[in-house]
Amino acid sequence: MHFVRFAGTRLIKGVIVLFAIAVLNFFLIRAAPGDPAMVLAGQAGEADAVLLAQLRERFGLDQPLLHQLWIYLKGYATLDLGFSYRQEQPVLTLILDRLPATLILTGMAFLISLLLGVLLGTLAARRAGRWSDSLITTIALIFYATPLFWVALMSQIVFALKLGWLPNVGYETIGAGYTGLSRVSDIAQHLALPAITLGLFFTALYARMMRASMLEVTGADFVKTARAKGLPDSVITRRHIARNAILPVVTLAGLQAGQLVGGAVLTETVFAWPGIGRLMFDALIQRDYSVLLGVFFVSSAMVVAFNLITDIVYRVADPRIEVAA
Repeated sequence: MHFVRFAGTRLIKGVIVLFAIAVLNFFLIRAAPGDPAMVLAGQAGEADAVLLAQLRERFGLDQPLLHQLWIYLKGYATLDLGFSYRQEQPVLTLILDRLPATLILTGMAFLISLLLGVLLGTLAARRAGRWSDSLITTIALIFYATPLFWVALMSQIVFALKLGWLPNVGYETIGAGYTGLSRVSDIAQHLALPAITLGLFFTALYARMMRASMLEVTGADFVKTARAKGLPDSVITRRHIARNAILPVVTLAGLQAGQLVGGAVLTETVFAWPGIGRLMFDALIQRDYSVLLGVFFVSSAMVVAFNLITDIVYRVADPRIEVAA
């Protein structure tokens, strides 16, 4: 019962946060330079006053700002994210069409970064002060400091163009007509480079945090007691040190899970991955307000959902934590 009340309270807070984000995004997008009507008129090859007025009237851009906000919020309450005047499709349809590709990319990158980061952090902590510890820490620092787009470009040049091990860009081989496991294998090959590229940055963060957390827990009294009882080092590391040291990593991973969508904008652009990050980039260039607001809202909803999941996982990982509203 306490857990249900906790989850319900967190959900209500999440809805309030989404409402505030939706309003803020609306005014920030409207404050950006550029007129979508001018963009559309320029694409049509004509920018006279009559056409501009028709375009603004058609897409509601001639309405007062507060009226546009009311229409925008009322639509979001019914999951109507608006209409893309550039692509002539409902925004929700565009996002749902691109969302699976982004979830596949960010989900795989998240798993790679979390598993590899915890593993490397554990190895570094167990060999603290040795050359292997210095090597892992140095590599983690390099990937943390290196720009994401540079890693993406270098991985394309080395593994796709030079070695030819993996496909260069795209979601799958166009025109191949693969089905079943053949299609899954083809998508996995295209997924490898962008997922690893996106995951390496967060791997560095988790590895460094896991190492620091394990070194801190190693000096705790309950670890000393376990050693005094004669328990094997592998058991102490797995059951006592790693289980407690991983809690800060879980918290950080949950908070940063939503940031993977932001990182996916660069990754999807470089690798031509057809996700919502690429959709957002194209909408920004085209001043497609409805699509931008829709992508921002969905991204914010994902962040709120990840934070809620993090609270639940944190509770499962450490039952000693009281569930409070």
